[in-house]
Amino acid sequence: MEIIKTIEKAKLGDQVAFTFLLDFYWNEVYGFMLKRTENETEAEDITIETFAKAFDKLATYNSEFQFNTWLIAIAKNVHLDLLRKKKATFFIDITDEEDYRAYNIADSTPSAEDKLITEQNLSRLLRYIKELKPHYQEVIQLRYFQELSYQEIANQLDEPLGNVKIKILRAKKLLAEIIQTRE
Repeated sequence: MEIIKTIEKAKLGDQVAFTFLLDFYWNEVYGFMLKRTENETEAEDITIETFAKAFDKLATYNSEFQFNTWLIAIAKNVHLDLLRKKKATFFIDITDEEDYRAYNIADSTPSAEDKLITEQNLSRLLRYIKELKPHYQEVIQLRYFQELSYQEIANQLDEPLGNVKIKILRAKKLLAEIIQTRE
């Protein structure tokens, strides 16, 4: 019941609800994809794209089905698409309309996590950031040190905006976990 309420809040654009859903289901989707791909980086990329697509299409979620089942179905489709792309060796761009909808997943105003990150002792924070995987280090660096917008980061990395938002959200969560365990 709590999940349904959280999903409804997320449908209304509640950033905390998006974060809760990402945290709650991340390991399940990632673990599933890791078993399928046997590659940590690929599983992580697929999981990021899965959440980006799920959050973009959240209005289409049918609550008669389990949310995790819906996420796994999206993950399977993302994986199949990736395999097709590798086989065909071509890339399909995201349309402006899809990009606009992804941009509106969450606002870009600094959250409590953002403020925590910027308020930490810089040298200690940099040590913690170096413990993250390189692609998480990169989005943290672009967002908080170069102060680029989500859209500017997406343009620079040549990735869909939704993927960038999920990567930043995940990087912040992992960084917060590192900070908590060290302090």
